[in-house]
Amino acid sequence: MALEAEGLTRTFGDRTVVDDVQLRVPPGRVHALLGPNGSGKTTTVRMLATLLRPTAGRARVRGFDVVRDAARVKRCIGFVGQYHAVDLRLTGVENLTIVARLHGLAGRAAHARAVELLDRFGLADAANRQASTYSGGMRRRLDLLGGMLVRPDVLFLDEPTTGLDPSSRNEIYGMVGELVAEGTAVLLTTQYLDEADRLADDITILDAGRTIATGTPAEIKEAVGSGLDLVLPGAAHVDEAVAVIGAFGLRHTGVRTPGANDSVRLSFTTEAHSVPLLPVLRALGEAGVPVDDIGRRRVGLDEAFLTLTGRERIEESA
Repeated sequence: MALEAEGLTRTFGDRTVVDDVQLRVPPGRVHALLGPNGSGKTTTVRMLATLLRPTAGRARVRGFDVVRDAARVKRCIGFVGQYHAVDLRLTGVENLTIVARLHGLAGRAAHARAVELLDRFGLADAANRQASTYSGGMRRRLDLLGGMLVRPDVLFLDEPTTGLDPSSRNEIYGMVGELVAEGTAVLLTTQYLDEADRLADDITILDAGRTIATGTPAEIKEAVGSGLDLVLPGAAHVDEAVAVIGAFGLRHTGVRTPGANDSVRLSFTTEAHSVPLLPVLRALGEAGVPVDDIGRRRVGLDEAFLTLTGRERIEESA
């Protein structure tokens, strides 16, 4: 196993931030760690990466304990945090060469490894430019290359694409895919649920420091059940619609999307794997709720996340 944690716990004073978390990440797989803000994701990653000592429990990277064998663990991991670690005064190749030297590579070997990665991942033309001239996406790719210098057995990616445009995000995805194909295990935290759905082989969802769901993306979506979309001609009857449909055991996810001509789309989920449309329509009619459209759908990861964490969200279209 590339990475495993058992009963991982961290407290700060009388506040428990991470509570009895279990993780297992085999080589060559991406495991996404998801959760609302303050759920303990970053604290968990910091403990696994030897940056923070656990209060209880244990974790191992390639069999090495993250507390007792921290020096060995550091030699076989890469870490890319939420914020840029690039020195803007240096060139791309200088940034990577310094990181390689810190990892113990000799001068020529460090420079050669930096040049190799810059060439492989499309930054060769910018290698000798100051990083201050790089775009945000280029700087993030340089960050990621810094985490790849030692050919890590485990790579920690803490929200690696936050603030990037779709094109830059796709470039990061390609880099991660190549690394995983070579056998690296990746632990990913992200605020983009479509990113987790695309990249992750397995997902763990945390809420208030505790694990509330774990499995493949398909398993997590399947566990939530099925969904229903309801389109109303306006917002006047939203509360009545939510109450009527709630009586059938469907939960309003909080997703409320404005549509054309002031229409409003409401989304619901149910643990059942079928939704009785005719009885729902009949009840809406009896309650005087006008309906433009209604239909079943499969639950996406974002909706499964909202359902499992109990968080609500309002989406507004452009």
